[in-house]
Amino acid sequence: MIDTVVWGTGNIGRASIRAVTAHPALRLSGVIVHSPGKAGRDAGDLAGLDRELGITATTDVDAVLAGSPKAVVYAASGEVRPNEAVDDIIKAIRGGAVVVTPSVYALYDQRNAPPELRDPLLAAVEDGGGSLLVSGVDPGWGNDILPLLISGVATDIDVIRCQEIFDYTTYDQPDSVRWLVGMGQPLDYSPPMVAPGIPTMVWGGQIRLMARALGVELDEIRETLARRELDETVTTELMGEFEKGTQGALRFEVQGIVRGAPRIVVEHVTRIHPSCAPDWPMPPTGDGAHRVIIEGNPRIEVTVQASDENGNASAGGNATAVGRLVGAIDWLVDAEPGLYDAVDVPLRPAMGKLGQAGT
Repeated sequence: MIDTVVWGTGNIGRASIRAVTAHPALRLSGVIVHSPGKAGRDAGDLAGLDRELGITATTDVDAVLAGSPKAVVYAASGEVRPNEAVDDIIKAIRGGAVVVTPSVYALYDQRNAPPELRDPLLAAVEDGGGSLLVSGVDPGWGNDILPLLISGVATDIDVIRCQEIFDYTTYDQPDSVRWLVGMGQPLDYSPPMVAPGIPTMVWGGQIRLMARALGVELDEIRETLARRELDETVTTELMGEFEKGTQGALRFEVQGIVRGAPRIVVEHVTRIHPSCAPDWPMPPTGDGAHRVIIEGNPRIEVTVQASDENGNASAGGNATAVGRLVGAIDWLVDAEPGLYDAVDVPLRPAMGKLGQAGT
């Protein structure tokens, strides 16, 4: 069994505890938390499981890493503390652990990461013998390995488009929805998530990763942005009222330009209510979907919907992103130490998991 630590117990960390516990080759050996209020609680409680796991959460990072875990799922935030996140990851790698994480956008395509980020990680690999795989939570496999897999059955390809389509009506993250994404704000408000350069910072690595795997050279990466206002005031169950005339839908693209045209596109379509921008792509059912479209011969469209036991599409998407990362741990443990990306690490059948739900 591979002793595995989960570092962080937010949305991704909770899903990670469940995924590690369910994996037949892994054994949860520690849980690291930041909040003193979470310290001392059982991992099963933190993960929302109906049973205790016998692992007590702690804020003592050094004590957990001193136990020399073989793997660390780094689920702590890297959005507002990227330098601290990288320092944490380096500490785990230098201790010999395989680290999987969604927390550092610049490492989605680690081969093209800036030297000032990549070199300390490589030094940690050299010193400690650990490894690193970074993949996204939106989910990463929907913007790298899935479109690349589907491209293999196409004859001619004009455009590869990866879409995340999400309706926030039943979402319960008011700070993110109202301020980061800008729902319910005047149209002259500038949402931080789509400020110039931010989409490329977050999703540009996945564009470059796909381009490299497809053997094409990018001219550049461009961004597009469209916003729609609400025609009527709407009230959501969990986040309250969003007024008529404020932003009700947001659509942006990160485009990989090949020979002067957008050929590799990551697109996000989000709305606060299905009545807003009904002409934009919609999920076939429910509140969210991920879709890959290969425009060419033949035209191929694959839509994936994931939800948790309560029907929550956001939680389902997080769970599949975590599943990809946690599912790579045993492969990484057997591989040579190093920095890896999603193209390096195969997506494999879920051996030993069939029929094990709830056990």
